[in-house]
Amino acid sequence: MLKAGFTLGVASMAGAGGLLGSASRASAATGPLSFSSVTDMTHTLYEGFPTFSGEKWFEMEHPVTWEKDRVNLNRWTLMEHTGTHIDAPIHFSEDGNSADLIPIGDLLCPLVIIDIRQKAAEDADAYLTPDDIAAWEAEHGEIPEGACVAMNSGWSAHLKTERFTGLDGEGKNHTPGFHPEAARLLIEERSVKGIAVDTLSLDRGIASGEFPVHYEWLGSGRWGVECLTGMDEIAASGAYILVGAPKVAGASGGPSRIVALH
Repeated sequence: MLKAGFTLGVASMAGAGGLLGSASRASAATGPLSFSSVTDMTHTLYEGFPTFSGEKWFEMEHPVTWEKDRVNLNRWTLMEHTGTHIDAPIHFSEDGNSADLIPIGDLLCPLVIIDIRQKAAEDADAYLTPDDIAAWEAEHGEIPEGACVAMNSGWSAHLKTERFTGLDGEGKNHTPGFHPEAARLLIEERSVKGIAVDTLSLDRGIASGEFPVHYEWLGSGRWGVECLTGMDEIAASGAYILVGAPKVAGASGGPSRIVALH
């Protein structure tokens, strides 16, 4: 976590690329966005980073090296949805926006963190439910306009263990995720831009092959983020999330550098 003191005015940020954009119209009424800490919410991507199937989705070759060429240049081969990454609407829809077409103003927004660590520790198939959303709002007020709602299940701590994929002997994965009714509530009753998880999937792992949350959430034109880390360092409300999504034409998603400003 980087500690510093920053105050970014809405007008100056708009002039520097329109970062606040439509996602933060509410901030314009309350003044500048101020923060003193920056937390990296991104896992380091490496060969063998876990996937649901166990397949290797990221490889790095070294065709140009310092020893041979006095230059370092690597070649990456990857599936878009590996490591800490964004899911663009087109990932689970016929004609949604690809990653490069998501408005930049939608990628900086208030961050809501809903903590389900206790029940996830007791049950790997735990859901983030409408009741969890209601409990968060009872303590912090209604979810801010244009927010990203993130599930903190504590799963990032399991990255180097078999628990992270939750794969059992029958080929099913057991990891927490959003309940379809929770996603539907955020679509129909709250003005939310994105949802995020610290697991491999927006859906509960046991639902692999069905993906009801992926279809409904991304199909509604919203984005998702998977494999976050660092949420234990961030308050449940008051922070902002900045998603450095790849600007690749037609991409259904891709590895992203994601930070919290708080």
